[in-house]
Amino acid sequence: MAPGPRAERRPNILFALADDWLGAHTSIGGDPLVKTPTFDRISRAGVRFTNAFVSAPSCTPSRAAMLTGQWHWRLEGGANLGGTLPAKFPVYPDLLEAQGYHVGFTRKGWGPGNHEPGGRKRNPAGPQFKEFAEFLSARPKDAPFCFWFGTTDPHRPYAWESGVNSGMRLDDARVPPYFPDHEIVRKDICDYAFEVQRFDRETGELLAMIEKAGELDNTIVVMSGDNGWPFPRAKATLYEAGTHVALAVAWGARAAGGRVVEDFVSLADLAPTFLEAAGIRPPEQMSARSLLGILTSGKSGRVEARRDHILTGMERHVPCRGESRGGYPMRALRNRDFHLIRNFQPDRWPAGDPNGVEQSDSGPYSYEELVKNTFAAFADIDAGPTKAYMVTRRNQPEVRRLLDLATAKRPERELYDLKKDPYQLRNVAGDPAYADILKRLDAQLTAELKASGDPRVLSGLDFDQYPRYQRISALDDEKKKKKR
Repeated sequence: MAPGPRAERRPNILFALADDWLGAHTSIGGDPLVKTPTFDRISRAGVRFTNAFVSAPSCTPSRAAMLTGQWHWRLEGGANLGGTLPAKFPVYPDLLEAQGYHVGFTRKGWGPGNHEPGGRKRNPAGPQFKEFAEFLSARPKDAPFCFWFGTTDPHRPYAWESGVNSGMRLDDARVPPYFPDHEIVRKDICDYAFEVQRFDRETGELLAMIEKAGELDNTIVVMSGDNGWPFPRAKATLYEAGTHVALAVAWGARAAGGRVVEDFVSLADLAPTFLEAAGIRPPEQMSARSLLGILTSGKSGRVEARRDHILTGMERHVPCRGESRGGYPMRALRNRDFHLIRNFQPDRWPAGDPNGVEQSDSGPYSYEELVKNTFAAFADIDAGPTKAYMVTRRNQPEVRRLLDLATAKRPERELYDLKKDPYQLRNVAGDPAYADILKRLDAQLTAELKASGDPRVLSGLDFDQYPRYQRISALDDEKKKKKR
């Protein structure tokens, strides 16, 4: 790969990545519960993207897309949670390191999965360091750095009532209409917000270290999340709550501050952005589009006309569907007005098999009682109080309606009118008034998936064929019991 034109002083790169952080939950974005002063600071110093999406609403493929600058469906086993990322797909940390960058990560890099079967000698995010200070100490003199700060916040499990015990008010927790409005749910949201704030605070500590070293103005700072929040009808789905993430980017004087950009962008776009900023020409197979032009444009609002929609997709998250342990393959096209989702296996349970669970409709509603025996039910939804409350109270009509929205089988196509239905609660794919829109968007989705080289559309490839290297303990134990 030939290097492109190189600036005299190449920028440092700090990428702070949360684990399961929905884009709506920032104080600068108007959330009354969560306080994110570091994200707000980066936004004011640079650019806040209001239409940022992940390639997949699942850790492993989402992170693979960020590292390779490609849609995850192009990455073979890298499209699945707990898979591997074949070495034939170049990743930006390796490319930067080859050009003299000091690279590394802490805590959670690419994964969960196993990089070795893919032919890699280390995590695709680079060498692992215990902390940022250690990384900086190991930095060669005058070398620019690229660091991946991969926190595990706000991934479950949470410390029960940690949010309210920290001073959060239940009344400030916004309960979306796809959840029942109950004290348990509000406490769960507060516990999630507590960890979002911890991520924000720790990112601020890294910024302070860079600022103390006098290098903040020459550092590209990116703050985002790998998928939506870990609640029903969110993570591991292609709805807004699964794929829409926060994204703020600052780069000293190179990116004029205080801007809000509405263009649709993917976090896969970060890889070519980092490379181009370092003066390195991205490899041809890196199909995502650099954000460098937007960052240095000085413009707000809609900047690049071609960025008027986004694609997202999903293959296997948790293996939780019958003996095949298969996934729930989906692809989606989202623009300003509509969201189209195509479900390739509508006969399967979208959130995983129901599996028998105990049902209780009387108190006390303790944390332990709620979570007990609900892990294996609808296992694509992370275990937690909100899920457990909805599962164990499912004979209550309103709770059952919301549980069905999160877990019931879905038709092959879903279409949502975002202006009338921003939370995507009413599928209008079968409404004759939307027939022309459905046909047009469906044709566009098919054409773009083919152009992207999606084997699911081109050849009908079954991504379930790829091995899983991550053990899902409770599910695997249940499977062993059935075989005895």
